[in-house]
Amino acid sequence: MTDFCNEIEKFGKGIGSASRYRLVENLFKGEKTVSELVKITGLSQPAVSQHLKTLKSANIVFNEKRGQEIFYSINIKYILGILKNLSEKVQKQKFHNNKSRRR
Repeated sequence: MTDFCNEIEKFGKGIGSASRYRLVENLFKGEKTVSELVKITGLSQPAVSQHLKTLKSANIVFNEKRGQEIFYSINIKYILGILKNLSEKVQKQKFHNNKSRRR
């Protein structure tokens, strides 16, 4: 498998749960702590922490410790890179499909 395929697989697994997607949606609105995400989503603290760990290992989120608090944010640069690369591959495939239909 190519590096890009591995990245897509990791990204898909990271975002591939409704609960994790809800966390990501809320983080798109701005950085949050675990306790803030618990209040917003209604998920338990252990569940939120586990989901954030999965999202972090997939590079979808990152965290920053400030004093006693840890703030989670969306890794916009990484997500845009994945989507841009995927979009380019789809465009190439579309071009090849259109080209082969003309023959």
